Amino acid sequence: MLQRLSKIVYNHVGVIELAEDLDIETVTEIFIRVNSAGVPLSQADFAMSKIAVNEKYGGHLIRKAIDYFCHLAKAPEVASTIEKNDPEFAGSEFWPAMRWLAEVNDPLYVPTYTDMLRVAFTFEFGRGRLQDLVALLSGRNFETKQYEEAIAEESFAKLKSGVHAFIKKTHFDRLTMILRSAGFVTADLISSQNAVNASYILYLRGRREGVPADELERLVRRWYVMSILTGRYSGNLESTFDVDIRQMEAQGLVRYAESVIENEIPPTFWTGMLPQLMNTSSGQSPYFIAYLAAQARLGDKGFLSTNITVRDLLLNRGDKHHIFPRKYLQKQGLSRSRYNQIANFVMAQSEINIAIGDKPPEVYFREILEQVNGGPKRYGGITDPDTLRQNFEENCLPMSLLNGEVPDFETFLTERRRLMALRIKRWFEVL
Repeated sequence: MLQRLSKIVYNHVGVIELAEDLDIETVTEIFIRVNSAGVPLSQADFAMSKIAVNEKYGGHLIRKAIDYFCHLAKAPEVASTIEKNDPEFAGSEFWPAMRWLAEVNDPLYVPTYTDMLRVAFTFEFGRGRLQDLVALLSGRNFETKQYEEAIAEESFAKLKSGVHAFIKKTHFDRLTMILRSAGFVTADLISSQNAVNASYILYLRGRREGVPADELERLVRRWYVMSILTGRYSGNLESTFDVDIRQMEAQGLVRYAESVIENEIPPTFWTGMLPQLMNTSSGQSPYFIAYLAAQARLGDKGFLSTNITVRDLLLNRGDKHHIFPRKYLQKQGLSRSRYNQIANFVMAQSEINIAIGDKPPEVYFREILEQVNGGPKRYGGITDPDTLRQNFEENCLPMSLLNGEVPDFETFLTERRRLMALRIKRWFEVL
């Protein structure tokens, strides 16, 4: 093994030499294509390499700031290692600005370097395509098609400013506070990192434009929810970012954001499209996540709980209970994609979930009705019909169940999707 390793010095490393007069678009395309045979490298990878090699304008420190911040967000305990092993960076202006992250044990938003680059660049430069960042850091003048050192210097200065805006504790804390205030109380409920990135850009731009704090917070909450419900940043990502940031500048941030929200989520969305989109068994579905966030924000109680809220259950890993029990539906021949429909889930305390077990719904719903009419307590602490009715409303259960009428499974799913969509609508209206 050691003999084979010693022969590594004789291995040839392929080198591709590029003509010095190639434009940045051609170089970028070559970069992407050469690396597509292995692990594909992105425009963000290219940008990071461009940043790192430029010590003249402090690119090496900007690169480290991005890498270290993302690392700290995942593993706060590495702070002391950074200080010990990289005294140059620890003595730079960046380290005091991000050292606070070492004290955060449960971050809601854990950015990658691509996320950080995208937010810093789009916020500061008013552009959404990372290939433009590479061009600007190279000194590209988009009007003359020439390369100018002054543009490169200015671009590094602007990127540095954008990174500082991203890592500032006040900004980062306010963004996560806004998300939590909407009901996204755990990292498990963050289903779209790009939607968070877009919301951060919106927040930073709003602060720069002097949008009043209350108005800006409401706008960011609604923009994020609109983004996940419509999949705004799941397609042609860079084009969408580019259009959004340019239109924010052209029309004004508040005016543009409000018009997009209104157009993307018309009144018919809640009763037409959303119930159809909720016909899914994906636990990571943005529609199910939005529903859970809605319950957390609205203060809804867990299924059959008197005091424990859905927020409590989400923070303490409560159970996702099958309303029509899984084994009960399996015995009827239903597949996983049917019995795990999101409309068949409620958040419940473990003891309630265990007590119900595999009982047919017509059995345990009858026992629930007996419980609130003076019968034995089997499921939770609800003992009166009015409290049970409120609990059913908060958990979007058909009121027919209160009359002992248990619909067939498919009819139940259809009705519950409708009720869940209306619950999300109520939440969106109060955000």
